[in-house]
Amino acid sequence: MTQTQVLIAGAGPVGLTAAVELRRRGVRCRLVDRLPERLPYAKAVGVQPRTLEIWDRMGMVRAALDVAAPLRGQLVYVNGSQQAEIELALPPQVPYGFASLPQYETERILEEHLARYGTQIERGTELLSFDQDADGVTSRLRADTGQETELRSQFLVGCDGAHSLVRERLGMSFEGGAFPEEYMLADVELNWDLPAGHALRAMHRTEDGTVDDLLVCVPLPGRSRYRVSMLVPPERHADQPPEPVGADAAAHAAESAEAPRIEQVEAALKRLSPRPVTASTMRWSSVFRIGHRIVDRYGEGRVFVAGDAAHIHPPTGAQGMNTGIQDAHNLAWKLALTVQGLGQPRLLDSYTTERRPVGEEVVERTVRHAGQGVTAEHDDVRTVLLREAQLLVSYRDSPVVEPGTGGPEPAAGDRAPDCGGLRDPLVAHPLRLYDLLRERDHVLLLYAGTDEQAAGFDELADVARNTARSALACYAVLAPDVGASGLLTPFVHDGAGEFRDAYGVESAAALLIRPDGHLAARSTPAARLEVLDALARVFA
Repeated sequence: MTQTQVLIAGAGPVGLTAAVELRRRGVRCRLVDRLPERLPYAKAVGVQPRTLEIWDRMGMVRAALDVAAPLRGQLVYVNGSQQAEIELALPPQVPYGFASLPQYETERILEEHLARYGTQIERGTELLSFDQDADGVTSRLRADTGQETELRSQFLVGCDGAHSLVRERLGMSFEGGAFPEEYMLADVELNWDLPAGHALRAMHRTEDGTVDDLLVCVPLPGRSRYRVSMLVPPERHADQPPEPVGADAAAHAAESAEAPRIEQVEAALKRLSPRPVTASTMRWSSVFRIGHRIVDRYGEGRVFVAGDAAHIHPPTGAQGMNTGIQDAHNLAWKLALTVQGLGQPRLLDSYTTERRPVGEEVVERTVRHAGQGVTAEHDDVRTVLLREAQLLVSYRDSPVVEPGTGGPEPAAGDRAPDCGGLRDPLVAHPLRLYDLLRERDHVLLLYAGTDEQAAGFDELADVARNTARSALACYAVLAPDVGASGLLTPFVHDGAGEFRDAYGVESAAALLIRPDGHLAARSTPAARLEVLDALARVFA
């Protein structure tokens, strides 16, 4: 029987993210997928700023930016009249914007990054069954040749989609339902004068407010290329019986046996487009129903689920793939520490504690947006955009972050914001904080406003690194007039005060940032005992 440390079932964006993060940390893993090759469909196309930040930490964001297209805004029309023009503008300290990238390109980039660590997807290989015990998981795999083998792993991660075998074998509930309407999806070129980089959402409402017709067009990289989705017209229902609503309808991108024709796409455009438009060069099309479901737990014992295996929801706002990528990233660094014997036993329990509330909120919000659009939210536009960008995700209630103290923000559990203006004595230009975090694990930042406050930083950094058994990097961030003579800890100066303002620090402080870019703890002043307590929540 062959062995590995982690087996990942499913090589979509979620499974690939988990594999990259594990291999980057030196964990042996195998990644299997029953499909013989990557699908050439532009299904999940929206990439959120938070995902780009995660790809930055993984060292692969440049490859994505080179082929992605910017999403600059959305036009909303109801019954032919413009109701809103939403500009997708974020605060200047957020390093990345909203992007459009076909799913097959996302998978290609992740797959090529994974290959840097000597790992390939095992295509045409299906997970048939598994059994777990106190020491590991025994999985049965079948290759495309028909040969069956057994594989022993310490952990199993199910990234195997809405019809997940892993979820089913664990007996997890998958509560929710599916919308009765059918939708068409297509990848086409549109000739019109819509502003570049802008998506379109056009609806028809009846007198009682019901949406009985819908068109959504999202720009893709390339000239005049869009992914369009629309309600299936009544005449199509007359030609064929509707698909059942139930467990088999839960997958929100299940392809129909008879793909829509370009004439049907043009008919929807003619009914709802606010501008004259012609469609051409349809690359593919499908029919799907929108499901909305979530599991009761994200793991059991040594087996976990992530992405569509854990939650499915309407595609509104491009939340699905991005939420799944963050699931995988959250789980992978915790698995790596556990496999390496560095993590606390309770560390893996925090995966469900942290990620299930996020999945639940995304399901509820996208169901609401599916019928009414993002403009249905009552918050200010800035808050709505930050939420859609997934920049407001927080783990303040997690057992592995410092309990809330009511101090300055960002608090422990919140996303660690980026900032600029950091000066390294060996670098000619200012750095951003994320330059220091890139391809790191945990990072301890020690801030000093005076020379005296920096005096004990070397000792504190040494103790922290020893406690984390070197799975930790330390940096001193010094106010502009603080000297660094004799300081052995790597340091930067907060030349423009942007770090001080972003993190609400005025005097000596210690901030522990996790591998997923969330604050694990903050201590003011930079106290040894508090730093060690913070590390003890994560490290054995």
